[in-house]
Amino acid sequence: MNLETRLPRNGKEGALYGAIICTLTVLFMSSINIILGVGEFNGEVAITILKVFPIIWVIVMIIEPVVIGRIAEKLTAKFTQPTDSFNAKILFRILFTVLGMSLCMTFVGDIIGNGLSSQTFNHFLANWPRNFLIALFAESILIQPFARFVMVKLHASQDKKKSSAAGITVHGLSEQNS
Repeated sequence: MNLETRLPRNGKEGALYGAIICTLTVLFMSSINIILGVGEFNGEVAITILKVFPIIWVIVMIIEPVVIGRIAEKLTAKFTQPTDSFNAKILFRILFTVLGMSLCMTFVGDIIGNGLSSQTFNHFLANWPRNFLIALFAESILIQPFARFVMVKLHASQDKKKSSAAGITVHGLSEQNS
């Protein structure tokens, strides 16, 4: 059986894959939004980024698999066929995930940064298109390919260990039978 090496094969790998993507995306997008909001990067901004990172990371790690990921999977299945390429399916999945996550997190990020006010909706309208495009680019070109690269390396290591263990077992059996 030819297993896909670019994607997680079980829940533990799925958690690793999701954590890689969420960590890189949260760090990247939080940094961009905070720096743009303040207008410069300095030590105080770096501390702010480090302070909000865990809060936003937890929110993303809950929202993506529980809500947005499920919706993105259903939409991807609706817009692709089983015969479509891996890349086509991945691009649709990225598009729908980034669309949903950027909608949610632009709103949530503004509330975390500025509190809920009458300007929250105006900030959302001004910031969401930028956040969507930046996240879509980052996910498509950098973050998701890196996470898939990690999966390929993990699976290669696992396969090497399995084949080594199988070779030892087979070799050990042949010695016992001699």
